[in-house]
Amino acid sequence: MSFRFCPQCARPLIVARFGDRDRLGCDDPSCGFVHWDNPVPVVAAIVEHEGKIILARNAAWPPHSYALITGFLERSETPEIGVQREVEEELGLVPQGVNFVGLYEFHRMNQLLIAYHVPATGTVRLNEELVDWKHVPFDQARYWPAGTGFALRDWLQNVHGIEAQPAEWAKP
Repeated sequence: MSFRFCPQCARPLIVARFGDRDRLGCDDPSCGFVHWDNPVPVVAAIVEHEGKIILARNAAWPPHSYALITGFLERSETPEIGVQREVEEELGLVPQGVNFVGLYEFHRMNQLLIAYHVPATGTVRLNEELVDWKHVPFDQARYWPAGTGFALRDWLQNVHGIEAQPAEWAKP
């Protein structure tokens, strides 16, 4: 847990049994604060552009690390609108609709990924979050063993009948 004090009354948080597991909670019973640590919803886009998939590299990632376009939902935003907004913001492309792919857990980041296929048109113009991108033909796409990688794998199999292989670095 990333904090030690109650955000409601500033008293220390303690580990106690809440529901079916240990959680952080306020040591003052009259406050009642419990840190449930629920997963954060994140949208992910399998962007189809000019008949290929776009994979992008975030500025914070090491070289050769590429993945799908992802982002957090804004308040009162539907996942369908949010994923299109992320494609526009990060790639400068115009989404042509959305097709739901599936829900995927990403335990390491405590996220629930809501994945979509987003066909898009226009010229790629990266925002400040991204430093590179590449077009990948469907039949050459490789998946990685984590949430968005599984979404890509499932979409390739279910929509295109392509049995995607794991990325070289991800093979056991």
